[in-house]
Amino acid sequence: QVQFVESGGGLVQPGGSLRLSCAASGFAFPYYAIGWFRQAPGKEREGVSSISSSDGRIYSDSVKGRFTISRDNAENTVYLQMNSLKPEDTAVYYCARAFNGVYSLQTDQYDHWGQGTQVTVSS
Repeated sequence: QVQFVESGGGLVQPGGSLRLSCAASGFAFPYYAIGWFRQAPGKEREGVSSISSSDGRIYSDSVKGRFTISRDNAENTVYLQMNSLKPEDTAVYYCARAFNGVYSLQTDQYDHWGQGTQVTVSS
């Protein structure tokens, strides 16, 4: 079945960096868009970034210029490089598979989700 394993979260100081990984299995990975989402306490889940099957990328305004998404189809893995982290980036980060190869930041365009990894930005 479709599975995701996220890793790379942790505690980091403001201005620091983290790289999240999302290892996928159970489906034809290269043909699907993969997205990263986050959910802070008391807030709705929001789209952070997404990468299409043809390597197109999209970012939310709040992370544009600081985060970079990439994929390795040989390893069935998507990465999210997060630089210049801010306290407002603190959240649980999830990766998810889209219905098709088209990127999107809308949660309703995704059908399978990982378990999430906590990112905390604090001094």
